[in-house]
Order: sequence, then C-alpha cells, then structure tokens
Amino acid sequence: MHKTRLQILICGGTGCISSGCLEVEDALVAAMEKHGIRNEATILKVGCFGFCEQGPIVKIYPDNTFYVQVQAQDCEELVTEHLLKGKHVDRLLFKSPLTGELCHHHMDMAFYKTQLRIALYHCGVVDPENIEDYFGVGGYEALAICLTEHSPEKIIEIIKESGLRGRGGAGFPTGLKWEFGLKNASDKKYIICNADEGDPGAFMDRSIMEGDPHAVLEAMAIAARAIGADEGVVYIRAEYPLAVNRLNVAINQARKYGMLGENIMGSGFNFDVHVHLGAGAFVCGEETALINSLEGLRGEPRLRPPFPAQKGFWGQPTVNCNVETYACVPLIITKGPDWFKSVGTPKSPGTKVFALAGKINNVGLIEVPMGTTLREVIFEIGGGIPNGKKFKAIQTGGPSGGCISEKDLDVGVDFDTLTAIGSMMGSGGMIVMDEDDCMVNIAKFYLEFTVEESCGKCTPCRIGNTRMYEILERITKGLGKPEDLVELRELGQTIKDASLCGLGNTAPNPVLSTLNNFMHEYEAHVLHGKCPAGACKDLVNFVITEKCIACGLCVKVCPVSCIHPTGTEMPNGKKKFVIDQEECIKCGACIPKCPPKIGAIIKE
Repeated sequence: MHKTRLQILICGGTGCISSGCLEVEDALVAAMEKHGIRNEATILKVGCFGFCEQGPIVKIYPDNTFYVQVQAQDCEELVTEHLLKGKHVDRLLFKSPLTGELCHHHMDMAFYKTQLRIALYHCGVVDPENIEDYFGVGGYEALAICLTEHSPEKIIEIIKESGLRGRGGAGFPTGLKWEFGLKNASDKKYIICNADEGDPGAFMDRSIMEGDPHAVLEAMAIAARAIGADEGVVYIRAEYPLAVNRLNVAINQARKYGMLGENIMGSGFNFDVHVHLGAGAFVCGEETALINSLEGLRGEPRLRPPFPAQKGFWGQPTVNCNVETYACVPLIITKGPDWFKSVGTPKSPGTKVFALAGKINNVGLIEVPMGTTLREVIFEIGGGIPNGKKFKAIQTGGPSGGCISEKDLDVGVDFDTLTAIGSMMGSGGMIVMDEDDCMVNIAKFYLEFTVEESCGKCTPCRIGNTRMYEILERITKGLGKPEDLVELRELGQTIKDASLCGLGNTAPNPVLSTLNNFMHEYEAHVLHGKCPAGACKDLVNFVITEKCIACGLCVKVCPVSCIHPTGTEMPNGKKKFVIDQEECIKCGACIPKCPPKIGAIIKE
C-alpha cells in the first residue's frame, strides 16, 4: 500500500485540527523537503487516536513512536533527530503523570493498555479520504461475503447470534431490528444511519465518521442487503463539517469503485447513500423524530406502533441504527459472531465507545469491553482526578443519564447494570465531577438542556421538566422548601412514566439520581441555605481571612471594585483588605490571584 521507508501518521480529527495538526503537517513536509528526505516517508492524516487532550498527535513507523502535543515549531527537530538520526525526541513523548516515565509507544500508556478497538478499529490507522487505504486493511470484504456467500436470512442470523445491541442508547438487539425490516414486505425500503449525535461532551459517532467513514457505508450496504433496501440516508447535524466532508468523499469514492450504486460487485444488488444535514435538534436523535425531520416535518416523535421497521421513512419499512452500531458490523461478518461474543458480557457483548471528559486527567475517546468497571475507566484509563481533588460523581449517558456516586464505582459498565443503578448507557458520554461540583447545580444544568431541547409535543415533558427546573432554580438560590424535594421526586417519576419518547422518559434521570445519591446536598441547600461545594453563587460568600498580606493582587482583578482596605494596619504600613458582600458579584476572580502559599481568600 505504501512502500516508503517511513510512515508518519498525524491525527486529523476535529480536536487535533483545532490544536494545529494541519500546521504540523505543513511544517513536517517543509522540513523533510529541506533535508531532502520527502520521498522517504509517507504522511497520512488519519482519524482520531483518542487521546484528545494530548493533541496534536504524531506516530512514526516502523518503530511506532507516539509523540504528543506536537507543534509546527517542533517539526525541524523531529526530522533531524528522529527521521535522520533515529533518535527519540524525549520532550515530545508522553510522560506518565503517575510514574514520571516516558512512553515511547501508545501501548505503554495506561490510557490505552486496557482498551480494545472494534468500532474504532480503523480510526487512526487509515486515511479516511482514501478508499484504497480501506481496501488495504480488508475494507468491503464483509460486503463481498454478504453478496456472494450469505442470504439475507443468513446475514441477520449472524448479527442476531453476535448479540450486537444498538449503541445509540436504547440497546435494542440489532439483528432483531433487521429481521423486522426483512419480514415487512414492500417494493421500497430504507436504511438510515443516525449520526445526529447531540449529547453535550459526546463525540463518539463524529470521530468514527471522521476517521473511518467507509466502515459505516459498508455496514449500511450489508444492512440493505439483509432487509432488501436500495436506498440509504446518513442523517448528520450540519455542525459537523469535517465528518460531512469525509462522508461525501467516501460516498463518491465508493460509487467510483463500484461499492455503491447499481450492480455492486457484479452481484445485481443495487444500493446508494446520500447525506442529509440536520439542524441540530437533540430530539432528532430519536428515530421517529429523525424520520419526521427527513420528510421535512417538525422534528417530533411519532406514536409507536407502528415502528419504523413496519412503517418508517415515507411510510415504508425502515431500519435505523446509529454510527457506532454500524461500525461494528463489518468485523462481525469477517471475524464471526463468536469472536464478537467473546468480548464483553453475556447480555451486552462487544465493546462500547465513550467520550471521557470533565474533571479527569486523561480526556479523550476510549473504547473498552462491556463490563469494564467505572473505577477502571476513571482511575486507570482516565488517570484519576486532577489537582489532588476527590472524586464525587460520574454522569453517564448524556444529559438524560444519571449521576453515579463512589459507592457504585465497581459496577461493570453495560446496558443493564447502568439502568439498575439509576443511569443509562446512552450514546456514551461520561462526565467526571470532583468535590468542587455541586450536584444540585449539576442536575439543574442538565435539566436546563433538556428543557431547551424538548420538542414540546407531549405535556409531561414540555411542562413537567420546566416545573422541575424552576424548583431547582429556587433551591440553588437558597429559596427552596422541604416539600420541594418531595415534589421533585414525584414530578420526575411522572415524567418518566408518561412522556411520549425517550427524551422525556429519561430527562428526570439527573435529578432522580442526585436525589438518591446526594440527598445531603439538597438538604444543605434547603434546610441550611448552604452549598457544600461552594458552587451556587447565591449561597456563597468570598471572604478575606487574617492571612491577608495586603499584596493587592485581588484588588487589581476585581471587576466591580468591591475589595477595599480595612482599618487593620500591618507592620509595613499596608492595610489588609475586605470584600464588600453587597457589592461582590461572586465571580471568584480574586481567588486564583491570591498567592497559593498565602491562600487568604476562601468561600464560606
């Protein structure tokens, strides 16, 4: 595929592009041309390596050296030392925050050691804009097998046997969904890829589309062969321009090489795909709201039954799976269902991709076997909590997920166990919180999002979530009443039971889970008018203690000039300072300016 002496892989995902990877690529090319070795190395801009916090990332083969936080100005040294002399540039290697050791290869890092890539199998390996790269790693082999060796029934049997469940959040058995699509006879059927990933902090599907778009297209073609469809749609939000561009490039290449279109591989099977841009409504992640949007209607869920496999897009049988679900399919076909089932848990086989973010040392995209514990994810892969802070909670499943406390850290992550402890798998967002986070305020934050994103079609979601938000707003301002806590729980349960779609059914999860796991924080707000974490501004005062050395740094940054000298004079003639509580807007700008060794400004 590439016959040069060296191969240089540059992470070309959105995160690394925003960190300057395009400038790194240009600088590498310039430095190699300067030293006359441009023809000795192939430079590939590949998909996401996952370790987003350390970008831009550069890997150099054949020795598989992993460089992090590479900038354009580092490229001359990379060329002269590594490419010409064969020496590692130690300052660009990842340094373990726990051991201080330099890591030359990615598998030396705790972040990667326990990961297993299935959905992300080719991300960071192939050039997503070159179909020949995908062919070189076995791309479209699974489709060829399905067209030449397997009947539609056999394909569905393989997917059912694998135990693959939908990675979009609900966890519905994929093979069963495809079987429904096959059994509902029609002259026209559709395959939809739900790429409307809208959870705050989630970027799993986007990264797959940016790094391995052909795997998604191949899987859609396999699904179409299984149910008898000839047309596919990728519904993706317009705010993912890089993913949209790479999908369109991949579709055009697949057509050119006969992987899409008429008479694919000479089999007589016809299937083509087009991209539809969504406007970014969170509710359109729900499959019937998505279908409404595709048809030009308001993005609102439909009553079910009939289900989309019976009557979906334009009233025809439709199979709708999300990006990550499709990305697992080609490997299941080529490696077999038993291989897939050998990973994960009996009821949740395979792996799951998570976007790990928040108060965590190693921010990034991870893929782990189902059943991996939250403790492993946070303290091994994630590297623990920064700045010596104490772990408080992890929120899984996006804005509709629950907040899990320390007592459940040893729970294995899969569809059923997360639901049992009041959270959910969701699409795969994981937000870590530390001791400085107020769980009442966190619940309010997520509920504000779902209130904003509710389509308004059903009363429980439209009105009920708004009332819950208003109660939380009062509590965080110190105006809550004991009966509010009872009302929150009752409202939450009613909304879960009575809402029309998954958005409403799960919207109360952040509130209910924090009530269950952090009731003491709610009681502190309501009964004592205090925010234990010091995060709710209306319940916190910033105070200058007797440690003040009158340096005046806090005065310089105060935006409202509410810090004034007192009558207390120090030996050097300077006067200590005090904060006027009536003038203070509680922005907190003064705290980081107070010298750390002094620490004279506190919250109380």
